[in-house]
Amino acid sequence: MDFRAPVPKCSEENLVLSFPLQHVLLLTLNRPQSLNAMTPSLRDDLEQAMDWFEGEPELWVAILTGKGRAFCVGMDLHTWKDDQKAGGTTNFDDQLKGDSKGVGSLSRRQCKKPIIAAVNGFAVGGGLEIVINCDIVIASQEARFGYPEAGVGVAVSAGGLPRLVKVSGHQLAAELLFTGRLISAEEARDRFKFVNSVVPETKVLGEALEWAKRITANSPDAVQSNKRGIIEAHNFGSVEDATRAHASSEETRNMFKGGNMLEGLLAFSKRRKPVWTSPKL
Repeated sequence: MDFRAPVPKCSEENLVLSFPLQHVLLLTLNRPQSLNAMTPSLRDDLEQAMDWFEGEPELWVAILTGKGRAFCVGMDLHTWKDDQKAGGTTNFDDQLKGDSKGVGSLSRRQCKKPIIAAVNGFAVGGGLEIVINCDIVIASQEARFGYPEAGVGVAVSAGGLPRLVKVSGHQLAAELLFTGRLISAEEARDRFKFVNSVVPETKVLGEALEWAKRITANSPDAVQSNKRGIIEAHNFGSVEDATRAHASSEETRNMFKGGNMLEGLLAFSKRRKPVWTSPKL
């Protein structure tokens, strides 16, 4: 693939970038010895990579996974402890003002393109906050999810709490938030409704790639417009307000201005497969 801007130079001790399929970026958290706990340097690498991904026309889908037996266990508590002892952030207001994109630059990010989480093991704390903000979640049978924050004296504060309430409902959200218990991938799929597919551990990445293929088989303009519609549905309490915001969004305007809408209609009328082009971002 020919990219408009150079691939970001991230520290491979934190994050590995690869391109397993046309139009697909794979991001692998690479701190297995620390269960991919989030540090400031890993967060900076993720922000750099995700900002580049969003602005790169040739990339239509991102897959996020973790090396080793964890997807991500949230913030590195040793780093957080040292920060607090040194007089770091003393309230959530300051934290939210200083970081609009959340844990790993992902848990509050309103990404214009689809993100698939390939969850290979533990996704807890901030790791679950990241997962629940992804669009598609593929989990291994061994994956475990939870919000254990209350057990170490803190609250869930980087976007994952309201999203869990919207997806799972009040009582199920309270179950996770108040008890801190870990749930299985099957329970996350069947009761809590934030996992799409559960597969054996060895098939997690392959399944995520299959989902990426299904997404990239469609018009990237239409997919990005639909993604904006999902974001606005979260942002607005009114169906009408969300519909109007979606209709007037940059992504929807680009869908009408780009060539993929006409290509799709022509392909349908001629009974052939459409040939999509990368959006003009």
